[in-house]
Amino acid sequence: MPREAADATCYTARAARELRIDERSIALVRVVKRSIDARQRQPWVNLSLEVYVDQEPQPAPVHFDYPSVEGKTEVIVVGSGPAGLFAALRLIELGLKPILLERGREVSLRKTDIARINRGEGVDPDSNYAFGEGGAGTFSDGKLFTRSKKRGDYNKALQTLVFHGANPEILYEAHPHIGTDKLPYIIRNICRTITDCGGEVLFERRVTDLILRQGVLKGVVCGSERIEGAAVVLATGHSARDIYYLLHERGIRLEAKALAMGVRIEHPQALIDRIQYHQPERGEWLPAASYSLVSQEQGRGVYSFCMCPGGFIVPAMTDSAESVVNGMSPSGRTSPYANSGLVTEVRAADFAHLTEQWGALAGLKFQEEFERLARREGGDRQVAPAQRVADFVAGKASNALPATSYVPGITPSRLDRWMPSFIAEGLRAGIATFGRRMRGFVTNEAIVVGVESRTSTPVRIPRDAETLMHPEVAGLFPTGEGAGYAGGIISAGLDGERVAEAVRNFVK
Repeated sequence: MPREAADATCYTARAARELRIDERSIALVRVVKRSIDARQRQPWVNLSLEVYVDQEPQPAPVHFDYPSVEGKTEVIVVGSGPAGLFAALRLIELGLKPILLERGREVSLRKTDIARINRGEGVDPDSNYAFGEGGAGTFSDGKLFTRSKKRGDYNKALQTLVFHGANPEILYEAHPHIGTDKLPYIIRNICRTITDCGGEVLFERRVTDLILRQGVLKGVVCGSERIEGAAVVLATGHSARDIYYLLHERGIRLEAKALAMGVRIEHPQALIDRIQYHQPERGEWLPAASYSLVSQEQGRGVYSFCMCPGGFIVPAMTDSAESVVNGMSPSGRTSPYANSGLVTEVRAADFAHLTEQWGALAGLKFQEEFERLARREGGDRQVAPAQRVADFVAGKASNALPATSYVPGITPSRLDRWMPSFIAEGLRAGIATFGRRMRGFVTNEAIVVGVESRTSTPVRIPRDAETLMHPEVAGLFPTGEGAGYAGGIISAGLDGERVAEAVRNFVK
C-alpha cells in the first residue's frame, strides 16, 4: 500500500516477515527500485529492497576522484548543457583540460533574465530558458529516465548527479526526476568541480566563427576573442540556430532530419489523479499522477512528450518574435496543474517546399515559421495562443479560457486555423483517441497552448560511427541533442561522455 511504502518502519517489518528473520537483526534496508502500479482500482507501490543483517555495513557510496588537469592538453567544449558538462567531467577523468564556453550567463544572473521573460519584458537571445549555465536542463523538470542505457554507464551518470547534490532517491525511482528548484544548485556544483580541477568555465562566450586550417578545426572565435585547443566538442543544444547557420555558411555538411511539433496540453492535476488512480483523490501517500500516450493517426505518430505532473508551462522562446512553450516541475510536484507536450511527426516531405532554398536547414525554417505564426496569434509580451481541449477537438472557438500556470498569459485562438493542417488534424485525432483511453481527458477544463516545437533538433550534424568526429572536419566532435544524437538529460550526458572518450583517442 502507498502509505506502507512511504514508511521505512513498515517496509522493514514486512521484509523481516518475508525473510523469516528477527527484525532486530536487520542493520539496514536499502530501496533499490520503486515504482507505482495504478492499473487496478487500488494503486500499489512496488519496492525492491536490499536487506543487510548481523551488522552488515551500508554499501559504500560511489566516490569520484577528479584529478587536476592544470597544464594538460586543452579541449574546447561549446555549450554547458548536460552533454557539455558530462563531456567536460569525463575529459578531466581522462587527463584533459576542458575549456567550457557558454553563450549565456551564470545561474544567478540567468534567473533575472528569465524573470523578465515571465513578466513579458522581452527575451535576451543569449540568456533565457534555453541558454545559460547548464543549458535548457537547468530550468526543467529534470527527468532522468532514458531508454539509451546501452550507450553508456547509466548508473554512473545518476551517481554523478548525486555526488553533485541530487537526492539519492534518483538511484532507485522507476522514473527519477530532480526538479527545477534543485537543478541550479547541482549545475553550479558541477561547474565548480570543473574549475576546481583546473578546467575553465567561461560565460558570455557566444561562438561567432570557427578556426579552420586545412580542414582541421583548431578552435573557435567568440566576438573578438580567439580560443584554440586540440579539439572542439560541439554541445550547443537544439535551440542554437545560429550555430547551424554558421556551419552551413562555412561549408560544413549538415543533414535535415524529421522532428515533432505540436502544443502543450494542460489539465488540473486533480483530474489526472482521478483518471490514473481510479479514486476521488490521490491522498497523502501517492505522488502527482503522470501519463504517457501514443497513437497512430492516419499513419502518423502522435504522442505525449515531457509530461510534467504538478508542474508549470513556461516561455521557452529564444527570440521575442517567437512563441514557444515548454514544461517543468519543482521537485515536490506541488502545482495544481499537469502539463505535457502533445506532438505529431513532421517528416521531410512536409517541408520539401523549403529544401531548394535552404537545403539541410529546411526543417529549421519550417520550425521557425511555426513559432512565428504562434507569436502572431498570441500577441505582445509572450502571451500564448490557447484553446479549450474539447473545443479544439470539436473545431469550435473558445470564447474564454480557464486559469493556467503559464505566467505571461494566454489568449483564445482557433489553433486549427493557422497551424499546418496535418499538425492540427493529427493532434485532434490523437487527443480524441487518448480521451477514449483516459475517460475525462477530453474536457474544457483543459487547454492546449501553442506551440511545443523544440522536442528535438530539425538538423543533424553528421559524425563517423567509429571516431564520433565529423566525417569531413577533423577535430569537430558534435554531441548531444543539438547534434541530433540524444533526447533528454541522461542520454545527452551519456553521449557527451562517449564523445570525450573519442576526443582522448584523437589527441593521443
